[in-house]
Amino acid sequence: MSLNDYKQRNPTYLITGGAGFIGSHLAEALLAKGCRVLVIDNLSTGSLENIRHLLDRPDFHFAYSDIANEMVLDRLASEADVIVHLAAAVGVKLVVENPVHTIQTNIMGTEKVLETAHRYQAKVVIASTSEVYGKGHSIPFREDDDVVLGPTSRNRWGYAASKMVDEFLALAYYHEKGLPVAIARLFNTVGPRQTGRYGMVIPRFVQQALRGEPLTVYGDGQQSRCFLHVEDAVRALIGLAESPEAIGEVFNVGSQQEISILDLAQQIIDRVGTQGDDRRSEIEVIPYGQAYAPGFEDMQRRFPDISKIEQYLGWKPTRSLDEILEDAIESFTATKDVVVA
Repeated sequence: MSLNDYKQRNPTYLITGGAGFIGSHLAEALLAKGCRVLVIDNLSTGSLENIRHLLDRPDFHFAYSDIANEMVLDRLASEADVIVHLAAAVGVKLVVENPVHTIQTNIMGTEKVLETAHRYQAKVVIASTSEVYGKGHSIPFREDDDVVLGPTSRNRWGYAASKMVDEFLALAYYHEKGLPVAIARLFNTVGPRQTGRYGMVIPRFVQQALRGEPLTVYGDGQQSRCFLHVEDAVRALIGLAESPEAIGEVFNVGSQQEISILDLAQQIIDRVGTQGDDRRSEIEVIPYGQAYAPGFEDMQRRFPDISKIEQYLGWKPTRSLDEILEDAIESFTATKDVVVA
């Protein structure tokens, strides 16, 4: 077997943000396929515990560093056939409270990754977000829809704008420089290892319910979301990395099982039930202005059209919302990790 054939069958992947919630699951799945996996993560939102069980493997390497460290990024990228770029500022709470960090991390970090990937002609899969659809009202969201964002005076939209620039940059590298890129717009990915630290709603609700505390619903609770299990998200990311047809394209990656946040809170309360001293959680509705900042805006619905990725990859979600909630409750119960940092 030639070296080229071997690399096609057993490629080396570099995952930026690979110690995070999605990245650690992706690393496991790639290793199970026989790939070599390199990870770079500064552990600002990721955790070494997510990948500790992989550290002794000869086909896995972890670098504790920021992607802004050009020397480390270059060394890792020089060995990679594919780069999956997951490193980003994440979570509404972090975005609202640290807008400078959000914009710099997303735009400047992605530029470094693309520049380095181009140096070694590694394929890049960019993890984008449903946030780029902004306040769009055309449901379901299609990849070629027009985009409506709020004013620049509301920094909540800085995240969406920065991720749009990431997409523009990636596609510019493809069209102008021939860099093979594919873009995944992820819709509310959830599952084991996700924390509620930065505002992610399911882990936050589950942790509150397990402590018998009120589940804090922001806004009026009528906003709806479609939650995707991390295993399905990982399948999509690997599929895009492996597909030549996906190069230069943007894909929605999400579920189409929609639920309001109020209904989600009630389902979690019903599943967790009564805690040790007969405490059963209730729902507390908190206005956006009190939860985040005056004038905060949110997307009323996030419902993706996934026909494009189904056409290209034959991909569909396989895990239901019931399974997602069972996994979330089981993972926090098993680790007894019910403290929201």
